Amino acid sequence: MMKQLAFVGALVGALGAGAAWAQTTAGTKPDARRTAKPDEAGGHATPKQQPNTAPAPAVPTGDVQLGSIRLTKSVKADGKPLPAGTYQVRVTSQPAGPTAKGETPASERWAEFVQNGQVKGREVVTIIPRSEIDSVQKDTPPKGNAGKVETLKGGEYVRVWFNKDGNHYLIHLPS
Repeated sequence: MMKQLAFVGALVGALGAGAAWAQTTAGTKPDARRTAKPDEAGGHATPKQQPNTAPAPAVPTGDVQLGSIRLTKSVKADGKPLPAGTYQVRVTSQPAGPTAKGETPASERWAEFVQNGQVKGREVVTIIPRSEIDSVQKDTPPKGNAGKVETLKGGEYVRVWFNKDGNHYLIHLPS
């Protein structure tokens, strides 16, 4: 569970760092230091930053039916065993935890693995807009409105990845 939290933390940090870098490089002039005027106390004034006017990524806020996947081996979901089998996966409207500073609201929520109408397990899903997926994930995404299951390098995690309606949904399950 700690490895999973560390992975999710690194993912959120990478998204936040990329956004912060883009804001600072787009919002300052290369010669801003040389053209800044001293403040009234005789020191140097900080160059003005441009406000972030980019629209927030469109992350759905309600329940989302992602589709069906087949797990070929048992994994853990929320620390509990989730046997191999075929599951319907849906994202709930319930946030996974408090929003971290710089995180897009509702980008981490609970995904449920449903079998025969019953929830068999749940795990945190990270929702990444299509416009940001290349900065987060280098692997080939699933085709539009489809999903895939991959065992990650080292075999410690299984990634369930859906590409649906302009967003990517990543769920990491420990083996």
